[in-house]
Amino acid sequence: MSLQQIENTIEHTKTQSTQIKHAVFGAAIGNLIEWFDYASYGYLATIIAAVFFAPGNEKAALLGTFGVFAVSFLARPIGGLVWGHYGDRLGRKRVLVLTIIMMSLATFTIGLLPGYASIGFAAPCLLLICRIVQGFSASGEYAGASLFIAEYAPAERRGLLVSMVPASTAAGLLLGAFTAVLLEYGLTQDSLHSWGWRIPFLVSGPLGLIALYIRMKLEDTPVFNEMEHEETHQPILSSVRQNRQQILVAFGVICLNAVGFYIILSYMPTYLVNELGFNSITGISTTIVSLATYVILLPFAGMLADRIGRKPVLISACILFILFTYPIFLLLSQGGIYAVTAQILLGAILAGNDGVLAAFLSEMFPSSVRYTCFGLSFNMGNAIFGGTAPFIATFLIMQTNNTFAPAFYLMAAALIAFLALLRTKETANKSLLEK
Repeated sequence: MSLQQIENTIEHTKTQSTQIKHAVFGAAIGNLIEWFDYASYGYLATIIAAVFFAPGNEKAALLGTFGVFAVSFLARPIGGLVWGHYGDRLGRKRVLVLTIIMMSLATFTIGLLPGYASIGFAAPCLLLICRIVQGFSASGEYAGASLFIAEYAPAERRGLLVSMVPASTAAGLLLGAFTAVLLEYGLTQDSLHSWGWRIPFLVSGPLGLIALYIRMKLEDTPVFNEMEHEETHQPILSSVRQNRQQILVAFGVICLNAVGFYIILSYMPTYLVNELGFNSITGISTTIVSLATYVILLPFAGMLADRIGRKPVLISACILFILFTYPIFLLLSQGGIYAVTAQILLGAILAGNDGVLAAFLSEMFPSSVRYTCFGLSFNMGNAIFGGTAPFIATFLIMQTNNTFAPAFYLMAAALIAFLALLRTKETANKSLLEK
């Protein structure tokens, strides 16, 4: 090899490395901001219930708040199909630009809505409309960000790099949790209920502009550009029919992520306050511990999956949830250092699943229908199991008078995911250019 060839190879390697870094940062920072927007609703659920629903029955208002949360997820399978179809035809980048615009506008609008005291029943109706727009937007975000990174990443580092997507999602939740703690600590209850709760929603406006600017600067993925050149796009219904078995299996695998993510990282502060009697600051603070553990361990789960494969890590997480969720919830109920330890354990086990899942799903489907099939299966799972998780957890507790009902629900989701994983093939190091 000549000196010129060596220099060209080095220059190409540097350029490729720079492109990968930009892809990871652009997808992750937008995902962080979008999920900060989305998380604000969950962490302020108790206050939103008081603002947007009729006074007099706190349980009913909270159930209504989580009902709005759940109904908004009905838009996600539809959004998964729509965004996936256009992501496969027009490009990953264009969809990611549109999703951040929609999410930021919907979240900003929530911050401007009048409450039940001002406009009565119209208040929760307007809230529901904004939440449906949020759900439709979020349906294209996770799959799009995952694929954007996966289709840039070298196969031997794909698990690690794609784990930045759930890590950025959790970082958005973590930012939302810190914001909620600061609001709870720094404002009186009157101020918090009258205007303080609006702050994180209104902040989404400028944050969304930052994310939009970053994403506009990105180039689309090499895999999509190759696919576009070969003109291998399929009609949307054909994509679903030809891959329906894989979509159903992926749907089963996603159950654990859907229930685990929303029970452990979103619903948990409400559970700790309303069911276990924690004060609001302590409830959110201990959840921050779980989130921090989750964020830190996600890349390690991705690296481990690059070394030993996706399935061993995912199956191990399922088994750990089945065996230890109930004992961990017992530990959680003891409060103090026991509750902190329980949150660390829950965050760690969930990281073992979620740090691998996005790469695994990216590798399950052919390149020409990857966005459509990933988006549909992921959003279908989150619509049925994730969006309803806080509602079902609250409902199960009310019906059974058992404060540990959410633990059994989480264990059931882990069992479904375990059975689905037994029907999958190992996907580590698979070429994403395969048809």
